[in-house]
Amino acid sequence: MSYRTLSQYLEQQSEPGQGNLTAELADVIQTIATTCKTIDQALQKGALAGVLGSAEHENVQGETQKKLDVISNDYLIDALKTHQNVGGLASEELDDFTPAQENGQYLVLFDPLDGSSNIDINMCVGTIFSILPAKNARTQASDFMQPGTQQVAAGYVLYGPSTMMALTIGTGVVFFTLDPESQQFLLTSENVQVAAETKEYAINASNQRHWEEPVKRYIAELQAGKTSVREKDFNMRWVACMVGDIHRILCRSGIFLYPYDTKDPQKAGRLRLMYEANPMSMLMEQAGGAATTGRVRILDIQPTELHQRVPVVIGSSSEVERVTSYHQSHQ
Repeated sequence: MSYRTLSQYLEQQSEPGQGNLTAELADVIQTIATTCKTIDQALQKGALAGVLGSAEHENVQGETQKKLDVISNDYLIDALKTHQNVGGLASEELDDFTPAQENGQYLVLFDPLDGSSNIDINMCVGTIFSILPAKNARTQASDFMQPGTQQVAAGYVLYGPSTMMALTIGTGVVFFTLDPESQQFLLTSENVQVAAETKEYAINASNQRHWEEPVKRYIAELQAGKTSVREKDFNMRWVACMVGDIHRILCRSGIFLYPYDTKDPQKAGRLRLMYEANPMSMLMEQAGGAATTGRVRILDIQPTELHQRVPVVIGSSSEVERVTSYHQSHQ
């Protein structure tokens, strides 16, 4: 069977009327993909390369970094800051944005290694990226303050049993699989769709005592299964890596929740709007799903800071709408 490479796909999609893609944007996506191959190689070597374990310091989020967090971040910064079409970068791991090229047409935001707590136990991790149009010849911090609706492309690379890329340029969602022999990302799924109905959910149940009442109500109904108002049984899946959980939903539908809770009332949510929620929400909506905070559509949120956090309810549209309606009726 013959598969199209990422390069061939982007070349075909750059024709007029094919979403947001331009030759310049295609080149930025290619650079991200190439860098993710390098990250994949570092992950494959694991303990053999001495890259496991803690980096012995914290990131801007106050989280202890893994060595591969730092390595992955450096790979992406080095590859993109010299790219002629990139005006600026922002990473979940860094306090401030990184200026790139004057007159670069695009801004790139990324979580270099999502789910890094899984590294040392050899479970799936991923890289998430979001691409916005640049606003000025010389990038300023305010240029990144664009709602998710302004994204021209978004995606992730999942480092698992096989390494895969999910990508949207505004014309649906496609999957590529990295061929270990040719080291090419090959198109393996087109027009990825998320069903409106599902029987799977993902949530960190250890935080249950801290949830708001609408979330407690929703999860209690799912747990009650056929004996509840839902009249069907649900299964819970939790990977502790947003890339893994979202990939499962894109493959077979479901709902993922990381809601607001009172564990740390000062935090509006756990996940980062710019590096996680926005790109994943674009992918989900492009696949026919939905994404809200439980109260408002995520892609409509006007960012106010680079490391802004939000609650996330994302996945099959009927379930996301139900959770959102519970929040609205509770208010």
